[in-house]
Amino acid sequence: MKREWRDFRLAAAFLTILPTARDVEIDSGRLARSMGFFPAVGLAIGVGLVILDWLLGAFMPRAVLDCLLLLILVMVTGALHLDGMADLIDGLAGGKDREGILAIMKDSRVGAIGAVALVMILLLKYLSLFHLPQEMKHAALMFMPCAGRWVQVMLAAFCRYLRPEGTGAAFIEQVGERETMLATGTMLLASFVLFGLKGIFLVFLVGLAAMVLIRFFQRRLGGVTGDVLGASTEIIEVFTLLSILAVLA
Repeated sequence: MKREWRDFRLAAAFLTILPTARDVEIDSGRLARSMGFFPAVGLAIGVGLVILDWLLGAFMPRAVLDCLLLLILVMVTGALHLDGMADLIDGLAGGKDREGILAIMKDSRVGAIGAVALVMILLLKYLSLFHLPQEMKHAALMFMPCAGRWVQVMLAAFCRYLRPEGTGAAFIEQVGERETMLATGTMLLASFVLFGLKGIFLVFLVGLAAMVLIRFFQRRLGGVTGDVLGASTEIIEVFTLLSILAVLA
């Protein structure tokens, strides 16, 4: 259990701004193992959002509170995934081939289309969360970040990493069946506890969306980068909220 706890803390340190793994010795094998705990870290983030919603719900209107919850989510994650989203959209919009796309994605500047993508992602999240029935809001707040981090594990397991020198290489090179099963089991259990049998159908929808992303990035780029992993998290989070709103609610 000590090893699993260290792996969880390492995953939390990578996915958030929290200093949870200062005393953990880091190597490529441990980085890869920690990916199996990515959905669990997402659940922990979601639990934190639920606690804040419960504490602040009596003091402010829901519209303001929902906006504040999303802002806190962005702050806790250091806007890491949003940065990837902007870079990916800029690359796909401006690059004519894989090399051109990757070159644009490596540029730290955000273009107009990338800025539009960020606005739309945040707007869709906010509107979807705000229009959810109150009785489903807490379940959605917990499941959304869990599903968003699960897709990173799937992309790491089934796609080639395109930048050997990138940070993500240390995570992805050794991700295998153990990490995939642990991450998927975590998401399945969370969906059943939070939504009952309907949650299994929700996992099916998220799984289909993940397959589409894997297929798209394999064909368009030949693999994934850290920016792709981050952008996929944002895409799946939005897709999850829309699915809950359209199907379960």
